[in-house]
Amino acid sequence: MASPNQITESNLQISGSLWDQVIAKSQQALVCGALQSISTTQEKLEQNDLMFIVRVCQKIAKKQAMTSKTAGNPFLPYEENLFVADLPPSHVALLNKFNVVEHHLLIITRHFEAQESWLTLSDFTALAQSMKQINGLAFYNGGKIAGASQKHKHLQLVTLPPIQEAFSAPIATWMTAPNLAAGILPKLPFLHAVAPLSLDWSESPQALAANFIQHYQNLYKAVGLQHGVLPQPYNLLVTRQWMLLVPRSQESYANISVNALGFAGSLFVRNREQLEQLQSIGPMTLLQHVTYPR
Repeated sequence: MASPNQITESNLQISGSLWDQVIAKSQQALVCGALQSISTTQEKLEQNDLMFIVRVCQKIAKKQAMTSKTAGNPFLPYEENLFVADLPPSHVALLNKFNVVEHHLLIITRHFEAQESWLTLSDFTALAQSMKQINGLAFYNGGKIAGASQKHKHLQLVTLPPIQEAFSAPIATWMTAPNLAAGILPKLPFLHAVAPLSLDWSESPQALAANFIQHYQNLYKAVGLQHGVLPQPYNLLVTRQWMLLVPRSQESYANISVNALGFAGSLFVRNREQLEQLQSIGPMTLLQHVTYPR
């Protein structure tokens, strides 16, 4: 990405594919100061021969200060400088204001729906529209206990190039055909369910969404979740190849918070002291503490 001093708002044109729009709007948002990226350093932690990437925050105080000034629902109304695209009929795509990885996209409902509510066909249609154009990792934090920071329903999408560089291990290496067929990953020592996705990405978003929601419903039934008014907290991860669902028992352990990205092998800590604590606990042990035994 070009640095802010190399571009101006006047020479940016928002057109083309969703990916083109994400790139251009990210540059524009940097220019005007709407995008407040969180600077991190990266460390690698290994447990049980599995490697995790830990991002150590450098600017958490700034994020907390800005968040306190914008108390309430930041999506109603959303910040225009973070708007990327409409996702008809009921969603919009926004940049994540406080992104840790570049080009982090939020897929939010245009009108308020609770983050604790079940994902619907329209949610998956918006997700399919996005994933048809951006090959990435989508995830959903189903409620505060699952790591959600906002009450307004939103899915998230991050692009695969940094994912592959940062944490192709452990999760991608586990996604082998025998494991997916069995519905669980043997190296994950907590309750979860996984499914392979065999999709024709030339199909319409509606057709892809119908496939998504069928797998989603099968996964939450497989882990014992019951469809009702408010589901039990859980994390959902989706790529073009697979879908993973993990029920959550608590939001954090030893004051280290975990969201869906933790189950892809990416963890976030606020400072070096928390990193040392995580080194003592172990990343997989941390995940066990915020989930249920298998």
